Amino acid sequence: MSEENLIQNNPTNDEIVLEDSQLVCILTGEIKTTSGREIIFQSVARMLNEEYGFDLPDMARDFVISGYDPDSGKIKKQKIDLVIFEPDQPHKQDHITRLCIVHDEKTKENDKKKGVEISLQNALSCVGSCEFGLWTNGATYNFIQKEVDAFDNLQFSDLSDFPGVGQTIADLDRSDKIIARNPANDSLIRVFKRCHDYIYGNEGMKKTAFWELLNLIFCKIYDEKRRFTCAESGESYRREFWVGVKEQNTIKGREQVAKRIKDIFAKLRKDPLFSEVFDGNEQISLTDKGLAFIAAELAKYSFLDATVDVKGVAYETIVSNTLKQEAGQFFTPRNIVKCMVEMMDPTAHQRVLDPACGSGGFLVMVLDHVRRKFAKQIFPDLEGPWLEEKFNSIEVNNKVKDYAEQYLFGFDFDPDLKKAARMNMVMAGDGHANIFHANSLAYPKGDNEAELYKINEAVRKSIRTGIDADFPFEQDYNALGKFDLIFTNPPFGAKIPINDPEILRQFDLGFSWKKDINGQWQKLNLSSSQPPEILFIDQCYQFLKPGGKMAIVLPDGILGNPNTEYVRSWILDKFKLLASIDLAVEAFLPQVGVQASLLFLQKKTEDERAHSLLHHSDYDIFMAIAEKLGKDRRGNQIFLRDEDGAELLFDEIKTYLTYNKLEGKVLKKRNEKIKRLDDDLPKISKAYFEFCKETAI
Repeated sequence: MSEENLIQNNPTNDEIVLEDSQLVCILTGEIKTTSGREIIFQSVARMLNEEYGFDLPDMARDFVISGYDPDSGKIKKQKIDLVIFEPDQPHKQDHITRLCIVHDEKTKENDKKKGVEISLQNALSCVGSCEFGLWTNGATYNFIQKEVDAFDNLQFSDLSDFPGVGQTIADLDRSDKIIARNPANDSLIRVFKRCHDYIYGNEGMKKTAFWELLNLIFCKIYDEKRRFTCAESGESYRREFWVGVKEQNTIKGREQVAKRIKDIFAKLRKDPLFSEVFDGNEQISLTDKGLAFIAAELAKYSFLDATVDVKGVAYETIVSNTLKQEAGQFFTPRNIVKCMVEMMDPTAHQRVLDPACGSGGFLVMVLDHVRRKFAKQIFPDLEGPWLEEKFNSIEVNNKVKDYAEQYLFGFDFDPDLKKAARMNMVMAGDGHANIFHANSLAYPKGDNEAELYKINEAVRKSIRTGIDADFPFEQDYNALGKFDLIFTNPPFGAKIPINDPEILRQFDLGFSWKKDINGQWQKLNLSSSQPPEILFIDQCYQFLKPGGKMAIVLPDGILGNPNTEYVRSWILDKFKLLASIDLAVEAFLPQVGVQASLLFLQKKTEDERAHSLLHHSDYDIFMAIAEKLGKDRRGNQIFLRDEDGAELLFDEIKTYLTYNKLEGKVLKKRNEKIKRLDDDLPKISKAYFEFCKETAI
C-alpha cells in the first residue's frame, strides 16, 4: 500500500522532470507545454492510433510539406501538425497518406487564415499521394477527401469519416460492414459534447437538447444489440444506424439518414427493453440536417464494446451539465464509486439496491464488476485486451442480462434521473434494469401505486428464481429485508429536511432520542423533521437481509457531531461496522463542499444483536483516511510528485486491439511515459482486502 514502494517499483528510468503545465508527447517523447491545442493534438494522435489502427512509428508531427503555388508561381512550404505515412516507408512527402491539422477551440472552421479550406485543402493539393485529410479544433472534426475529375481538376468533398488501416472509402458506405470503432481516451466525451452543443446551438432546442441526444443514443444501442439477436437467429446483420460518408452533403442523403433513424426509433419504442423509458409521445424532432450530423458522429463508435469507464465518464459529463443538481443531488465521483464496489466485491448471486440511484453510477459499476467475473469464468485462458474483448461477447452478455434482470435494482424520486439511469444501464450492456421512480423514504407506501406494484413484483420474481428462494424472509409482500448489498450516496443537507409525519414515523431515527439515567438511549417523541441522510440509514437497514452489507456515503456530521450521538449508537446496535474511510474535503468539489466519509456496514441478525448487548465483544474495524483523491478543489486532476514537488513519470506499455479487414483483430503495443493520479482510494481498497484476509471477515 505504501506510496513510496509504488513509486520505487514503477518510475521511469529516464530522469525527466515535469512542471505542472507540461506533458510528454505520445509521438516524440518530447516535453510539451500543456496548452489547449496540445491536449487536442495528443487526443487526435491516440484516436488515430487506437481507433483507426495507424502505428505511431508511421506518424510524425510538425512535418513540412512543399508544393507549387499557382498564384505566386513559387514553391510554397507549409508545416502540417500531424501526418501519417505508408507503413514501414521513409518519412517523405511522397509516402504521406493522411494529413491532420489541429487548432485550439478558438479557431473557427471558416477562419480566413487557419480554416478548413485555406489550410487543409491547400495542403492536400500539395501532396499528390494523399487522398484524405482531417481538420479539427477539438470541438469539430472535418474529414476531407481529395479527388481528381475527368479534366484533372481537384475536387474536395466533405466526409463523415475517413478509412482506417485496411479499410477503403467503399467499406464505410456498406451497411453490412461493422465499422464502429472502440473509443480511445476522451473521444466519446468529445463526441457527446459535440453532439449536445450542435443540438443546443443549431437546432433551437436549448431545453430539450439532452433528451434529443439521449433518444439517438438509444437508437444506436438498439441497433448494436441487433448483432446478438441476429446471431442467435442465424440472420446476417446489417447496420441500420449508419451514415454514408457523403450522405450529409445532399438533401436526399439527409432524408435517407433521417428515415433510417426514425424507423429505428419507432421499433425501439415498442421493444420491451426500451419501452419502459418512454412516456409514449416522444419523437425525434431534429431537422434532417441535424439528425444526419448527430447520427454520423455517433455511428463511428461501438457503445457496447467501449469500457464502462469511457462510457460512464462521457455520459455523466453530459447528464451532470444538463440536469440541475437540485435538492442535494450530485453525482458521486467514479473513483469513489469504484472503491466502494471493489471493497464490497459483489458476486453473481447477490441482490443489489441503490435506493437513491441518480444516473445509475453504482449499479453500472456493479454490473461491470460482475461482468468481469463472468468473462474470466467463461474464458479462463484469456487475459488483457483479449479478455476485455470478450466482455461484450454473446456468452458473457447473456449472463449479464440475466444477472441484471434478476439482481440489480435502483430507485429514484426524480423521474428524469430514472430515465437517465435507465439509459446508463442500457449503455452498460444491461438487458433489463429494475430502475423505478419511487420515493425510497416513503416505501413501502407512496402515491404511485402502479410503480410500487412493479417494484414488489420484480423483487418477488427475483426471489422465486434466486438462490435465496428458501431464505426465511420476515415478509414476502414487498422489497424490505430482501437485499444482500446496498450501495448509495443519499441526498443530504439541512436545506432538504423530511418533515412528513407519515414518513418519519416509519423509522426509529424519525423520532427524538434521549439518554436515560443508565446512559442508554431511549426513543421519545416523533421529530418535527430530520435530514434525509439520517432516515436513509434506517431505511437501508430495513431493505437489507440479516447479514446483508451496505456501503454508504455520509456527511461527517453524523459521525462526529454531539447532537447525532444517538444515530451512531443506533448504527452500532443494528450493524457491525466493517470499515470507515474519511474522505478529503475535495471529494465532491467543485459540485458541493461537504466533508464526508464512506461507511461499510453489515446488518446484524437478532442473535448477533442479543449477543453483543450481553457480551459487548470487541472486533477489528478497518479505518483509513483518503488524503488525496486525484483532484484539487476546482476539480483539476493532481498527479503523483517526487519530494521536490515535480510530477513523476511512469513507463507503461499500452496494449490494445485494432481491426482491419486484412488481418482481423490484431494486438498492438506502444510505450508511453505517463503521469498517475495521486489517488489513495485504489491503495485503500487493496489494503482492505489484506485486512479481510488477516481478520477472516
